[in-house]
Amino acid sequence: MDQDRIPDPFHTGEREAQARAGFRVPSAPIRDRLIPQHQEFYPLLPWLLVAARDEAGDPSAGVLTGAPGFVAAADPRTLWVRPDVGAWQPWPSGPAVGDPVAALGIDLGTRRRNRVNGRVSARNGQAFAIGVEESFGNCPQYIHVRRTEAAPPSPAGAVEALSGLDGEARRLIGAADTAFVASASSTGKDARLDVSHRGGPAGFIRIDGDRLIVPDYAGNRYFNTLGNMLLNPRAGLLLVDLAGGDVLHLTGAVGIDWEPDSALPNAQRSWSLHVERGWRRKAAIPLRWTRLEDGSGTP
Repeated sequence: MDQDRIPDPFHTGEREAQARAGFRVPSAPIRDRLIPQHQEFYPLLPWLLVAARDEAGDPSAGVLTGAPGFVAAADPRTLWVRPDVGAWQPWPSGPAVGDPVAALGIDLGTRRRNRVNGRVSARNGQAFAIGVEESFGNCPQYIHVRRTEAAPPSPAGAVEALSGLDGEARRLIGAADTAFVASASSTGKDARLDVSHRGGPAGFIRIDGDRLIVPDYAGNRYFNTLGNMLLNPRAGLLLVDLAGGDVLHLTGAVGIDWEPDSALPNAQRSWSLHVERGWRRKAAIPLRWTRLEDGSGTP
């Protein structure tokens, strides 16, 4: 057995979610450190998805960017993030030492991804270090292959506060084939945060008034997101206009439907977000992505 693996990395919510889905994952390659291939992976990325708690204590996701190398492992248990640009609302001045935080490194060109959960262990100006408590890779399912390019310099728009879904938000959601969800295992200081990728055909997120319904397809069976939602029924959903660089974040209460829904083809279950508030920023990310033909296993 891999000695770096955490013996039982799943908390009570994840175990309950596995049980509700009808199985138990006996073990998983989830480690308390970054293996060499993940240490080598992060410096290749021009962007990083990050989750923290916002000022109301809810899980919230954002995007940090920089020249490749802005994310780098100082050692197997420390991941430094030195962003040039941030599309980020929970902490404009950066997270505090001791705060729970999560990160997702994802390369849409190769469909590689790695998740890190931990706490902020150090700060240096806008830069911060994540003390790694959990690290694991994910399969490439549902990631649409895209080419990444730097965008011409342009000023980002002001942050717009939202109290629900307006027409522009609905158009972005209705066309999206990629989203990211931030969740937390509790509302307290002991929370374990997570940020994960969701993908499907364009328009895979269904809109019902100010309620969004997100299909849950077959995956790694860890149930990190749904397990967190069982313990803390609040979440943040982040959508990026990959062609234009706009960012939309929505926060609200969540619910889980464990039964398949005929309106969501190939989904084994679904979860919903009742949008209570959010924010949007135009041209927030100095990157653009062009979709390529791929065999990503889209449902």
